[in-house]
Amino acid sequence: MNEVPKALARAVASLAAPRILWLMVWPLLVSAALWTLVAVFAGPALVARLAQWAGSGSLPAWIPAAAVTGVVGWVLIAVAWFALVIATTGVILGALSMPFVVSHVAEHDFPGLARRRGGSFAGSLWNGVAAFLLFATAAVFSLPLWVFPPLWPFLFVALFTLLNTRVFRYDALAEHASAAEMRAIFARDRGALYALGALTAALGLVPVAGLFAPVLGGLAFAQFGLARLAALRAKGGAA
Repeated sequence: MNEVPKALARAVASLAAPRILWLMVWPLLVSAALWTLVAVFAGPALVARLAQWAGSGSLPAWIPAAAVTGVVGWVLIAVAWFALVIATTGVILGALSMPFVVSHVAEHDFPGLARRRGGSFAGSLWNGVAAFLLFATAAVFSLPLWVFPPLWPFLFVALFTLLNTRVFRYDALAEHASAAEMRAIFARDRGALYALGALTAALGLVPVAGLFAPVLGGLAFAQFGLARLAALRAKGGAA
């Protein structure tokens, strides 16, 4: 478990590289532009539908219908926009930018680590889509809990722990680990991987800086995954 804070520290240090800074920016710009367009065109209809639903008696009697309409409706859309931007940024980063992130980490910190290519681009793309669908399903089932604002930070961290871990653990190892090594690390380090996912998810709660949490998460998982792979090979495991 002590590899988790080490991976985060190395990830923060890697942010100084110009190539990594660009990897922070372009997936975020694409995601923000996409979901801003959706919010502009679909937001008013969503708020109206929410107000209609709140006034239909669907809410418990102790929750006033006015509490989920008007300004609060737009606040909920803003929270959803923020969450979707971060989630989409993470998926784009995992599918398209993680090979460059992993190459950067391997070149600087694990130069002797052989590449056994247990994953592929198609596998990464499918993994990202599957992780996003799982995230979306969990988000839908958690909707009743979002009525309670004190739960928002915990729900956010729980959902993004799931997304970060499912996306980045595969992409961090796809190039260097064999399929057997990937399965071994996923099984042996399951708790540490989810702990790292939770820490990077919690960074998403930091105002403004939270938008860049996905790239820090990608770097941290690359550092952790390659370190665990090097340790596994040093012990002669999963050859």
